[in-house]
Amino acid sequence: MMHVAAVLLAVTLSLVGGDVVARFEDVPECTAYFYQGKVPNWGATTPGAARLCQRFNNRYHFATLYDTNRRIAVYSAYRFQPSNGGGREKRWFVEPQLVNLTWGAEMKDGYWLEKDNPGVFLGERQALNEDYKHSGFDRGHLNPNGHHAVPSRNATFTLTNVVPQNPKLNQKAWAQHEAQLTDLFKSQCAQAYVLVGAIPSPDHWIVRNNVQRVNIPEYVWNAYCCVDNNGKPVRSAGATALNTERNLVDRHSLPELSRFLQQFSDVPVGELFHNNCQIGTQ
Repeated sequence: MMHVAAVLLAVTLSLVGGDVVARFEDVPECTAYFYQGKVPNWGATTPGAARLCQRFNNRYHFATLYDTNRRIAVYSAYRFQPSNGGGREKRWFVEPQLVNLTWGAEMKDGYWLEKDNPGVFLGERQALNEDYKHSGFDRGHLNPNGHHAVPSRNATFTLTNVVPQNPKLNQKAWAQHEAQLTDLFKSQCAQAYVLVGAIPSPDHWIVRNNVQRVNIPEYVWNAYCCVDNNGKPVRSAGATALNTERNLVDRHSLPELSRFLQQFSDVPVGELFHNNCQIGTQ
């Protein structure tokens, strides 16, 4: 029966024409955020994983593999855009289809979605804004708002794109790392494809009303593949940071990052980008 239910759920997801999809590969507009359309194996076997084509203002802006059990993103995938200012949201969005698959595909302001659906608990399969309040942790963007122009910049303010991040790390070393990437992408890349993810902790959670609500990641990490005007890779790298007061970002090559991630996976991690973003290939 469980197998039948899983098959029926997969079929249902594949029929949804919006945000939550059975496979990123089934939505060309969504695979465009992965270099050469290659979706990494990393995180694919995460129990309860949902694949989100993040939709705002009636179009897609990035892709997120979301862990509905731990209520944090496994990773977000995006293409870098130079910022045009603005778009610093005061709202925090949630994914309606993680509440009910028949609901609309567009991310919604969690406050008003709750008001419009009294008595419906929105947080069974995703984090809510109140989970983060007074938790001592920042709502740390994986896909950073500063790596986008409006309206993609606005779309990053969805709670399916954030994780509980140590405030010192989020506001200092990791923010500096993101700013350095901005300079690099602007000066050396015709296009940059980026993955940013979190590695969950075994037993560290934001707890609310005696319920484990949101897993507090042990690490955050990112990886990028820069290409020239012909789509050929010109450089790549990765980084990791322990999600503590240590406030330090460690740099890695892509093979080094894959080996790092392998420590936390029971299945082969494989390539994060097509052809491992090897320079001179396409």
